[in-house]
Amino acid sequence: MNAFVIAAALAATPAPTPATTPAPPIDAAPVTPPPPVSSGAPISLAQVRSEGRQNVSAIQALLDVAIANEDVKLSRSALLPQISLDSSAGKIWFGRRQEFITVPDPANPGQFIRNAVETPTTSTQNYDLGMSLTQVIYDRARWKQLEQSGVVRDAQKDQAREEADTSELEAIRRFFTLFRTQATLGVLKATVERSEQQVERAQALFQAGRTGRNEEITAQVNLGTDRINYTSTLGQLVADQTQLAVWLARPGTEALSAEDPGVLTTEPPPAPSINEALASARVNRPLLKALGLRIRAAELQQSIARSEYLPRLIAQGLYNRGGPDATLVFTEPRLQNRFSAAVGLSWDVFTGLSTPASTRRAEADTRKAQLNLEQAAREIEGEVRAAHRRLEAQLEAARLAAQNVEAAALGLNVQDTRFKAGAGSTLDVRDAQLSLTRAELALLENRIDVEIARYTLLRAMGALSPGESK
Repeated sequence: MNAFVIAAALAATPAPTPATTPAPPIDAAPVTPPPPVSSGAPISLAQVRSEGRQNVSAIQALLDVAIANEDVKLSRSALLPQISLDSSAGKIWFGRRQEFITVPDPANPGQFIRNAVETPTTSTQNYDLGMSLTQVIYDRARWKQLEQSGVVRDAQKDQAREEADTSELEAIRRFFTLFRTQATLGVLKATVERSEQQVERAQALFQAGRTGRNEEITAQVNLGTDRINYTSTLGQLVADQTQLAVWLARPGTEALSAEDPGVLTTEPPPAPSINEALASARVNRPLLKALGLRIRAAELQQSIARSEYLPRLIAQGLYNRGGPDATLVFTEPRLQNRFSAAVGLSWDVFTGLSTPASTRRAEADTRKAQLNLEQAAREIEGEVRAAHRRLEAQLEAARLAAQNVEAAALGLNVQDTRFKAGAGSTLDVRDAQLSLTRAELALLENRIDVEIARYTLLRAMGALSPGESK
């Protein structure tokens, strides 16, 4: 029988109900069966992967994408027509003042003189209604800013996919950690059941006079130890349930039960070749795409800085109505109208050497972005290589663990047969039981580690959720 099938069958075997319960030995404390595993809300691996991509960190990255998208709209708005409407109503008060007016000189015809005139306090009303239209005709810096904001938005999208992959991988790891604990409880429960059967055999042989009482007592002690191990693992189950629920943004009090993904009953597929893994990472890893776009954004910043050397052309139109009477300004469209239009050229000939400084700074930022990409590429290659080797090692370890389970099961069967025949001892059976339990737990541990290593490699390759990268 395949060792993976053996492990799954042992984990799912229900506790047998003995026909009769033999009386415990003299001076031996009665034992109780292990507490049952509390059932929780079932959750599948597919659900975990989907909800994992909606983790709080992933949602925050998506909000950064939304912010970047609005930045694109802000950059575009500077190139669209700017229309403003203004209206005002006010009053001006003039106190007493002296003014000089020019009048003809009555004593000298043809000549003029200036007379001082004192005017009383006066006031006048002022009403104004106007509209202005401004349109950028040519401004290289604004066009490049619009292009740059689009590149930054795309880079943020790739960064969000990188964060979503990270969140999904952590959700997968926590799911398999919970499933491993559940399966471990199954193995420990099967161990308890084997110990219960051993107690029954020891009691039967003692009552038949074929063994001493020490065999029965030893079997009882072994059974108690196995039940302690089982009960202790229940605490780890609750911790694993909590960690998974919290990562999926569920209440920390929600009890989850990992549905069997079928990994214990199937042979794991082989790992892809290292060349395939590296090629996939170079093409599909979102982080590399994001860093490549960061370089483009830095290059556009250079263009923005150099644009200060070029002139800017802006067209402006004004329409205004004004006067001292509100009726004339607001109800007589044929009167008080004034229109103006202009095309303005602005050219910063000298800016105190700020333009070359901005240009050199942008060039340095571009070089830094290039270095970040080169370093990230090297790190990702190392990440892929390490993940690939880890997967290969875990596959080999799982294969060896499966062979150990088959050998341990055979050894336990031999010792059971000898004990039933009166040729063996409880100690021999116990050693065989412990060997089988250790082998089953090792197989379980390695088989789960294979899946975690596989998903870790897929994440390093940028192939964890290919559909999300479109």
